[in-house]
Amino acid sequence: MRQIRSISEQRREEAVWVPRTRLGLSVSNSKVTSLDEIFRNGWKIKEPEIVRTLSPDLKSYTVHVGIVQKQTDAGELTKFRAVVAVGDETRWFGVGSGKTKQLRDAVDKGTNDAMLNIIPVRLGCGSWECRCGTNHSIPYKTLGKGGSVRVEIIPGPRGLGLVAGESIRNLLSLTGIKDAWTRTTGSTSTVASVANAVYDAIRKVHGMSVPR
Repeated sequence: MRQIRSISEQRREEAVWVPRTRLGLSVSNSKVTSLDEIFRNGWKIKEPEIVRTLSPDLKSYTVHVGIVQKQTDAGELTKFRAVVAVGDETRWFGVGSGKTKQLRDAVDKGTNDAMLNIIPVRLGCGSWECRCGTNHSIPYKTLGKGGSVRVEIIPGPRGLGLVAGESIRNLLSLTGIKDAWTRTTGSTSTVASVANAVYDAIRKVHGMSVPR
């Protein structure tokens, strides 16, 4: 079973989108036609359908699914928590989470949250071994934090590939970065923290101050 899949391939019934925000209405009426336009103007995305409409080739990767249990007066309450990453494998990337009683709903909720957190990826060629001028890596080294985890992404020469563990490699493949070294510290077994650290590193490259 593939871990990374196209949003359009996910089997679920999509309700007809009725925009609830001014930006959503502008996208629905084709007055806003790209995510670039949204970020240039500093508009906040509050509806996942905006991203689905403007980036139909978006793919998702379920980073982690866990069970959250809570003791209540009525007994033990069990919910699923899913951490999901989305990206178009060229220059857009987001990470989100969702928690519900049903596993499938938790993944869908996490996917929607990731879309609301989507950011542009700044690509470049920052490796001193390469200097080819193409957008196959990142322009300079960056360090991201998520919980106790630290993830450092270092520009790599063209053809190197992604030197990273499976989870980080899957995450970076969604961003459009093709060549990079990575270095991790902390409790890397906490996959959700790893995903947030990668997101934080990508956000810093673009100079964005998006709260997480």
